[in-house]
Amino acid sequence: MRHLTLALAGNPNTGKTSIFNALTGARQHTGNWPGKTVLKLQGVCAHNGVEITVVDLPGTYSISAISPEEVVARDYLLSGEADAALVVLDAANLERNLFLAVQLLEAHIPAVIALNMIDVAQRRGDVIDHQRLAHYLGVPVVPTIARLGEGIRQLKEALIGLPARRLVS
Repeated sequence: MRHLTLALAGNPNTGKTSIFNALTGARQHTGNWPGKTVLKLQGVCAHNGVEITVVDLPGTYSISAISPEEVVARDYLLSGEADAALVVLDAANLERNLFLAVQLLEAHIPAVIALNMIDVAQRRGDVIDHQRLAHYLGVPVVPTIARLGEGIRQLKEALIGLPARRLVS
């Protein structure tokens, strides 16, 4: 069985822990305040013969770490311990959330983008062409509603389709 270690990254309050729970079947408590996840949480799931270890990192706005939580996230993302990053973006606050995603891509970290809370963005009247965004970023972008489990199968498909390489060479 092929194994993939995945760093789950994103700004605070983007739904990272909800994505973690949906991927792994865990029941981690989510909170609506920054810094809820201050340590790395780890869980496992399998999809199409691939075992995926998911490491839920504390929320961070950039890899220029300031707080202790951001240092934990940055150090893990740049350590090479994970094969790829699953970057969770809040679709309703896309512009603010893209900064971290672009930094990770510029660091040559293989990634998949979860465009989470797409339903909230749509209710606000936002139209996000996720395929066009994927084209511009050069990585898969999957719309999700983590709290309902929507898009999770597509995320797993995108993740196992990534090239087998380490985060940092």
